[in-house]
Amino acid sequence: MPDSWTFAVARDDLGRTVLADTPTPEAGDGEALLRVRRVGLTANNVTYAVLGESMRYWQFFPGGPRGLGAEWGLPPLWGFADVIDSRAAGVEPGLRVYGYLPPARHLVVRPERIDASGFRDGSAHRADLPSPYNAYRSTRADAAYRADQEDLLVLFRPLFFTSFMLADQVADHDFYGAEQLLLSSASSKTAYAAAVELHGRGPRVIGLTSPGNVAFARSLGCYDEVLSYDRIDGVGAAPAVYLDLSGAPHTRAALRNRLGDLLVRDIAVGLTNQIPNAAAAGEVFFAPVQMRKRRQDWGRDGLDRRFADAWHRFAAAVTAWLEVRTGVGPQDLRRAWLDVYRGSTPPRVGHIIEL
Repeated sequence: MPDSWTFAVARDDLGRTVLADTPTPEAGDGEALLRVRRVGLTANNVTYAVLGESMRYWQFFPGGPRGLGAEWGLPPLWGFADVIDSRAAGVEPGLRVYGYLPPARHLVVRPERIDASGFRDGSAHRADLPSPYNAYRSTRADAAYRADQEDLLVLFRPLFFTSFMLADQVADHDFYGAEQLLLSSASSKTAYAAAVELHGRGPRVIGLTSPGNVAFARSLGCYDEVLSYDRIDGVGAAPAVYLDLSGAPHTRAALRNRLGDLLVRDIAVGLTNQIPNAAAAGEVFFAPVQMRKRRQDWGRDGLDRRFADAWHRFAAAVTAWLEVRTGVGPQDLRRAWLDVYRGSTPPRVGHIIEL
């Protein structure tokens, strides 16, 4: 195995991939070198690549492997990394952090805003990118961290953050006066994590999914009802909010036809089938916007506390639903990427790659 390597995908064909040997980077003045240790692969990561241009996800880790053209991009992953070298005051080797990582063995960061909770990457190319993705959280001061739950955190934390903020925004607006909340892609991790937060708080929570995933979604116990996409005529005639995590035009059309003016809110949350039709929704949910609001309302410590409490409730439930498949090294990373990209991963399965 080379000293370092990078995995890249073709920006115009996410099923075309390359593994390139790369030299081990060095930390310059004010920089730290991270050794990527453990990452996860979910549909969320494919979404980052699908929206790589429009939402600037390709810009987090630009350049790609040396010698390859601009057609190649590095899809961001979430996971854990260790600081193995540092020339940044306040960041010491041995620190383990959780954050946004490239599909590669190493990452050079420029730590700033360093405190007990971790640091942010102040690299110039990330200055104008959404700040939550630039944070690297120390495991030593993370209320949500438990060493025996690293796999859960890798697979679910970024998704759960979106789910937590989505549920919070809906509740913050008194559920928009709706009597039912409809979540598409109900078997996806982001959807059922949001359903866990929303269930039992007022409106009925209804999951919409493909026929083959109905049984799984019902088994979770976080939906009051689960319907297949071909049974949307079973949705009750009551004020409804649609939380669209699938991006499927026919589902939106069927709901609008079924509910008419009773569809009081149509919110695009994410895409799992690679059809970028968010423009057809009434609005688009972006978790960092609600996060900034709650930091003003609650302060950073208050938001962290509420998130950790919600996370521990969710982690206790999700353990019974999840099958972790662990791979090792870049070839297993490539296999997992293609498996998720092609939609071959069952909803109960999560891919973890040790690098």
